[in-house]
Amino acid sequence: MRPMVNEQARAEMLSVLGDVREQLRMIARMQQDRARLTASASVRNKRVTVTVNADGVVVETKFGPGIDELGYGEIARAVTEAAQQAAAEVARRGSDLLAPLHDQRARLPKLTDLIEGMPDIADEVPTPMPAPLTKPDGTETDDPVSAEGGTVSADADDAQPVMLFTDVESRDHDRKPAHGVTESSW
Repeated sequence: MRPMVNEQARAEMLSVLGDVREQLRMIARMQQDRARLTASASVRNKRVTVTVNADGVVVETKFGPGIDELGYGEIARAVTEAAQQAAAEVARRGSDLLAPLHDQRARLPKLTDLIEGMPDIADEVPTPMPAPLTKPDGTETDDPVSAEGGTVSADADDAQPVMLFTDVESRDHDRKPAHGVTESSW
């Protein structure tokens, strides 16, 4: 009678393995489809349009007619707002794309169903917190923040944007170049 139990367990395991392989093929197709996703959002009467890729990274920014009627701060807020709207839309589309995968995964047996006495830790996995849509200090974004960690602000004296960088390194411009790899700073 023992061989029949092993055959039944083997058949169940092969069935689960087949389901897992199908799920992996589905994941590969969905990853390709997701990678092609983009979303755009326009704000301020279509004066600012931002397009993001599937990861929410800005891939295109367009300014429409009338952009010159907006100040630097308004343009910066419009770009931020459009990018956030586009990122939310591409995230929604990505979730919709992955919904069949979640449905299929829900039908697969859990590890606790396959291994007797295995604790179910699924409920203990923390859910990720969404990143804030405000500046790091928690205030609303008034000035755009550059990719290099600097802040762009308008100088009251000449109304020209001034870039202030806080994450810079000093460089001695008067220092004579050393001789290649034998330089002591290597």
